[in-house]
Amino acid sequence: MLYNLKELPNGIRIIHQEVPHTRLVHAGFILNIGSRDESKEQEGLVHFWEHMAFKGTKKRKAFHIINRLESLGGELNAYTTKEKVCFYASVLKEHFNKSAELLIDITLNSTFPEKQIEKERQVILEEMSMYRDSPEDCIQDEFDELVFEGHALGRNILGNEETVGQFTQKDFFEFISSRLDTTQLVFSVVGNISFKKVLLQVEGILSSIPSKRSLYMRSGYTSYSPKDKVILKDITQAHCAIGKQAYSLYDPKRFKLYLLNNILGGPSMNSRLNLSLREKHGYVYSVESIYQAYSDTGFVGIFFGTEENTVNRAKKLVMREINKLRSTKLGTMQLHMAKEQAIGQMAMAEENYAALMLVFGKNLLDKGKVDSLDSIFETIRATTAEDLLDIANEIFDPNQLSHLTYLPK
Repeated sequence: MLYNLKELPNGIRIIHQEVPHTRLVHAGFILNIGSRDESKEQEGLVHFWEHMAFKGTKKRKAFHIINRLESLGGELNAYTTKEKVCFYASVLKEHFNKSAELLIDITLNSTFPEKQIEKERQVILEEMSMYRDSPEDCIQDEFDELVFEGHALGRNILGNEETVGQFTQKDFFEFISSRLDTTQLVFSVVGNISFKKVLLQVEGILSSIPSKRSLYMRSGYTSYSPKDKVILKDITQAHCAIGKQAYSLYDPKRFKLYLLNNILGGPSMNSRLNLSLREKHGYVYSVESIYQAYSDTGFVGIFFGTEENTVNRAKKLVMREINKLRSTKLGTMQLHMAKEQAIGQMAMAEENYAALMLVFGKNLLDKGKVDSLDSIFETIRATTAEDLLDIANEIFDPNQLSHLTYLPK
C-alpha cells in the first residue's frame, strides 16, 4: 500500500495517498485519545469534546464552522471511539485548502463557549435517551460494561447523566492539556491531490504548533472473568449478547480471528449464524458477530434479537455453531471460499477513500506504519484449518463466554 509520510519537528505526522481518478479529497485529524483515557468522573468528556469542536474557535463561531464546507457541497464530521477521536472532512479537490485550515482550527483551537456547552449538554442527553430507546444499540454498550467490568474500556462513550451534567469549560481545557501529545496526532489525506500540494497547504501551520508531550499512560486490562446477566426491560423483543475478551491489535493471530469471526457471523448472508438462525429457523431478523481489537486487548461479541419464547432455542443454535467451529475442521473448499470472501470484503473496503483516510491515521498511531493489504492477504491465505480450530477453542470456550440478555417485562 503506497503512501507518503512526513514527520514534523513537533512530532505531528502527515500521511497521504494520491488517488487521481476521483474529484474528492478526504482529510482528517486522528488523535490517540479516546473514552478509555477518561477518569470515572470524566466519563463522556471526549465525546462531548467531539461535539464542542464545532461550537466555536478563537476565530469562528458555530455558524461559520458549519457553513464553511457545507456551503461548498463538502461534509464535516467527527466521531469518538474507545481509543481515538477523529475530526474529518470530504470536499472537492479545489477546496482542500479550506477544509484543511478548518480542520486545524476546530481540532486545536476550540474555545468551548459556556453558552454552547449548556446547549450541547441537552443534545447529548437526548442522544443518550435515543440509544436507551434502541435495545440493539444499548445492549452493545452494556455488554462492554459486563466484559470489561471495572475498567475504562467498559464505560459508555457517551458518558452518563451525572458526568455530562457537570462538565465546564475548565474541564475540557484541563483534559486536553493533560492528554494531548503532538507525537500522537496524525493528519491524514487521501484523494486527488499531490503530496507536494498537501505540504504546501498544511506543513507551515502544523509546524508552528508547539511540541507537546503527555505523561499520561493507559491502564491495561487483564482481569476478565465470565458473567451471566439478565435484565428486564420495557421492550417487545428479547435481545442477547454472547462474547468475551479477545486478541489485541498486536497479536499475530488477530487476522486469523478476523477470518474465523467472518465465517461465524460476519456481514455476509452466508455466515453460519445467519444461515442457521435466520434462513433455516426464522428466529431473527439479523445476527452479527463482532471482533474489535484494542491496543492491549480485544473483544468478540455475538448479538441478535428474537421473540421471548425463542430466546433459549436461538441461544442453543448459536452455541451449536460455536461448537462446530471448535470440533470440526473446515474442509479444503470451505476454507478456500472463506478466505476469498474475507479478502474480497477487505479489497472492497479499500475503495471507500474516506474510510481509508481514517484507517491510515489509526494504523500510523497504533503501529507506526500502515499494513499493506497484500501482507494481510498473505496472512489470511496462509491460515490453516488447524489454526482456526485452535483459535475457536481458545476464543469460544463456552466456559469463558459472558452472556447478557434483555427480556421484556
